[in-house]
Amino acid sequence: MVRVTPLKPYSVEVPIRAGRDAVWAAATQPPLLRQWFGWDYDGLDAEIRHIFVNEATLVAPERMTWADGSYFEVTGDDTSSVVRAVREGPVPDYPDAFDAIEEGWKSFLVQLRHLLERRPEGVRRTLYLTGETTGRQVLELVEGDWHRVGKRVAWAVDAEGFLVVVSGNVPLDEPEAAGMQIVVSTFGLDDEAFAVCRDDWAKRWAPVADGASLATAETPGS
Repeated sequence: MVRVTPLKPYSVEVPIRAGRDAVWAAATQPPLLRQWFGWDYDGLDAEIRHIFVNEATLVAPERMTWADGSYFEVTGDDTSSVVRAVREGPVPDYPDAFDAIEEGWKSFLVQLRHLLERRPEGVRRTLYLTGETTGRQVLELVEGDWHRVGKRVAWAVDAEGFLVVVSGNVPLDEPEAAGMQIVVSTFGLDDEAFAVCRDDWAKRWAPVADGASLATAETPGS
């Protein structure tokens, strides 16, 4: 008999200084979703439509659910909100085990908050960097204050005002090298300025990460 491993439950909660209606619109309208969800690659629009349109069931007030029992909800008032991404279930044997969807929500809700609180102008264009290194080396790539979201995710705003979100397959304080991902969200850059940003990050990333890779919409990520 095949044993089915239950999905790990999680609850990711992020407060946002924006009204409930604005947050809900950003979570349900594909053009706005593209400004914060995931990172640029050729299939992003199809992924957004699949997750948030085709597979989601909208439930009043301001909640969407999926077939696996997970849900996304927004609560609050006209000036502030709380966003939650939740998958319910029994407490697992290893509650700190890595779950890619849980860690993804942590990263993406930080990106949503950045969009709605800082209101950057222009279209978002992202860099997606992957490779194996340590959390310490990744956090040294940006000067400034890093803010933690759990053990595996951290974010900072760099000197240019771009949001940098780091996530690791292991806790960022672990001394061993492991898979790391970085999403750099830029806004309003023309092709020339974006190329400068891309080249700068490529030069910084290559020396510190084994198997260093950098993807943009022109070189889609996996």
